[in-house]
Amino acid sequence: MTQRADSPPSDAPSPDHERGEPTPSAPGVGRLVGLDLARGLAVFGMYAVHVGPAPGRDGVIGFLMELAQGRSSALFAVLAGFAVALITGRRTPKTGLAGRQAVAKVVIRAVILMALGTALTLTGTPVVPILAFYGLFFLLVLPLYRLGAKPLALIAVGWAMVGPQLLYALKPVVGGRVFLSYGQADGLVSLFFTGGYPALTWVPFVIAGMAVARCDLAAKAVRIRLALTGVALALTGYGGSWLAVRLVPGAAAAVRKAEEGPGMSSVSPDSIGIFGDTPAGMLAAAPHSEATLSIMAATGVAILVITACLAAMDAFPRLRRLAGPVIAVGSMSLTAYVYHIVAIWLLDTEGLTVQPLYILLGFITSVTVLATVWSRLFQRGPLEWLMGRATGIARLIQ
Repeated sequence: MTQRADSPPSDAPSPDHERGEPTPSAPGVGRLVGLDLARGLAVFGMYAVHVGPAPGRDGVIGFLMELAQGRSSALFAVLAGFAVALITGRRTPKTGLAGRQAVAKVVIRAVILMALGTALTLTGTPVVPILAFYGLFFLLVLPLYRLGAKPLALIAVGWAMVGPQLLYALKPVVGGRVFLSYGQADGLVSLFFTGGYPALTWVPFVIAGMAVARCDLAAKAVRIRLALTGVALALTGYGGSWLAVRLVPGAAAAVRKAEEGPGMSSVSPDSIGIFGDTPAGMLAAAPHSEATLSIMAATGVAILVITACLAAMDAFPRLRRLAGPVIAVGSMSLTAYVYHIVAIWLLDTEGLTVQPLYILLGFITSVTVLATVWSRLFQRGPLEWLMGRATGIARLIQ
């Protein structure tokens, strides 16, 4: 089994519902349930990447496996922006004492995620854990938490335009993108520049999530604009890449050669990724290409998924019961993420050159059953509860 690059997020991935957010009987709960639904779908997509059949095969299964590549981790990263916004005040950023305590919560959460991500990396599983990267993302976007939706959106766009080019320019200094060998912990250079989720190109996803969270998600007109924005970003990213690769001389051959090597959706240790030795990789919208067009496209897809989940939960209350098991998984996505890495470690599935579909179905079924039963007994997932207890220390700040 080759080393896979898709893992969540982060949100690690997701935040527990902060005090002060609506309870299940309060108005607007559909918006919170919609986020959990989106997280649950991202969890399943992540499982597909890590233990599912190889992508690109003929048929529906191959298409779904390919669809999950890169997009599930991007969705988690966008949802991480929601986590920061929920903690620091979604529509109106907290100030004063509440603001200081919220900042402390984010910092504590980030430190725990970085430590947990390092621990998961040291298990030596054939997965690139995103949690340490996630923790760094939280710290990097924290200075922006008081900004509104428009400034955040502009910063996300600007960062997406500049970050990939800067990352490519820094290659001679920091080295090529390397997916670390099993059991090797991430260092700062990896977290910022060369790892599976380099902050220089992944932070725009988080900032975009913060921008979306700042919007009035209860307003139908806002949701329509967000959906159209998602469509525009996806079309610009994928369509722009399709045109650029075909119009720029030599680009198609260079990208094809890079894709025929160690791919980004199933990479081996010491792979340098789709950038390869040519700037043509900057035109690709392939998963984990870290190119501007790739970031735009994946962000657009994430916004569409989130918007659709939010709208569906508010418009069709009965759907909440049908989607309850998926929502339960999403409500404890940090637990679900750690669960699947520990399971991969214990089952030692890396010896399988081809992952049978039944393995993926077993992972999805088991986590769904566990999450559904747990959610009927407890309000939070086990790791979410521990995270809440740890971040509760922030209340001591005066």
